[in-house]
Amino acid sequence: MRRVVITGMGIYSCIGKNLSEVSDSLYNGKSGIGIEDKRTEYGYRSPLTGIVERPNLKTVLDRRVRTGLPEQGEYAYVATQEALDNAKIDMDFLEKNEVGIFYGNDSSAKPVIESHSIVLEKKDTTLMGSGYIFQSMNSTVTMNLSVIFKLKGVNMTISAACASGSHAIGLGYFFIQKGLQDIVVCGGAQETNYLSMGSFDALSAFSTNTANPTKASRPFDKNRDGLIPSGGAATVILEDYEHAVKRGANILAEVCGYGFSSNGGHISQPSNEGSYIAMTRAIKDAGLTAKDINYINAHATSTVLGDMYEAMAINEIFGALKTPVSSTKSMTGHECWMAGASEIVYSTLMMQNSFIAPNINFEEGDEHSSKLNIIANTSTKKIDTFLSNSFGFGGTNSALIVKKIK
Repeated sequence: MRRVVITGMGIYSCIGKNLSEVSDSLYNGKSGIGIEDKRTEYGYRSPLTGIVERPNLKTVLDRRVRTGLPEQGEYAYVATQEALDNAKIDMDFLEKNEVGIFYGNDSSAKPVIESHSIVLEKKDTTLMGSGYIFQSMNSTVTMNLSVIFKLKGVNMTISAACASGSHAIGLGYFFIQKGLQDIVVCGGAQETNYLSMGSFDALSAFSTNTANPTKASRPFDKNRDGLIPSGGAATVILEDYEHAVKRGANILAEVCGYGFSSNGGHISQPSNEGSYIAMTRAIKDAGLTAKDINYINAHATSTVLGDMYEAMAINEIFGALKTPVSSTKSMTGHECWMAGASEIVYSTLMMQNSFIAPNINFEEGDEHSSKLNIIANTSTKKIDTFLSNSFGFGGTNSALIVKKIK
């Protein structure tokens, strides 16, 4: 089996528009949560969201390209450009070599609703223009990025709810490990517009702590009352180790384990058993034991049931070891389709800089989370190996293990 390494990373999120800004926010426990008044006007129970500024790409990309690029595609473009720069990969390399892409995305609501509104008003589909078809498909990110960056390898969108970004990295890892590709662009993107989140709000899934937006996301805390939607995009460049060494790449870390499972039960209720299987499968795939894991970036979104079941599963595997645990969603909110990728970037930044980002707003544990070693304040810690969890609707579970390169 070939070794799979990370040679580049890029991030665009509510806690920073690049790796440097995000690393600083993580260390300082800076929240990116705020209020979008338009959500209240629209009829939301909760106007809380991660505040992500749209990038200005008018001087960067041709108008024809921008026409087919939706909001999450813009985020993905910026994150991928940073990741490619970080990996020392330019357009000349991309045109002369086969590079693949797996990217997580599970919605493109705004273009669908906007195009429908045009036709409803004008009674003429031709007035939608040509861009909406490319913006509205779930595969919008991979179809756009593959054209912009001249990618000639595997080209697939992974739609797996809130585990999409994680599964995308897992599949990239498998493809390189098996010798099917040498380099794969992997990541996840999430739109943040109000049109994309109404159905979640209808489920009463969101926190309503509008008096204290930055304190509303409370993973594992006894007084949590729901998640905060957020988004952006995160990209990692995965590469065969020998290939990376040969071209003189700067190797950041090694992906060494991927575990997955399906709960096979309730469509929206999580499962401690499914979570347990994904984590133990990742540990086995990496050839490690639980004691080898120095840090766990939990999926914990700040929902009552989700955090509870994950805490039960983590405790079953790591409880006696008191492995440090934190959820970066306490700062970012739940980045949904992007989260599984962004949390690999967040955790790798921690590993590079020897600290554990805090699970902010954690004041009191409940029956299950009180059994875990939850890091409520920034902690100096040498991290050699970390585990990152991602779980989603429909019972899809993913766990990734990343370690320092040796």
